[in-house]
Amino acid sequence: MMNAVETLLSAEEWGLVSSLREVPDSPLRGRLLAFVGELVGFAREPSCWRVQADGAPCATAQVACDQCQQLMSLVEGLRARMRQV
Repeated sequence: MMNAVETLLSAEEWGLVSSLREVPDSPLRGRLLAFVGELVGFAREPSCWRVQADGAPCATAQVACDQCQQLMSLVEGLRARMRQV
């Protein structure tokens, strides 16, 4: 049983939620939801395991660290591949 949640969403957020809800129940849907959840979680709080040059852990995706740049490249690569399908 699902729990109901009431919140205000932007049109972009509602479009994303609606699209996710339209994916048929399947193993792919489960993996997609897990992936999106993990990706959003990382973007919200990257907390890179690597430390910066000053010894402090990276705590923001606004810094051009190697791990964030690799993630940005991965996301762009996935987007490009999806456009080819």
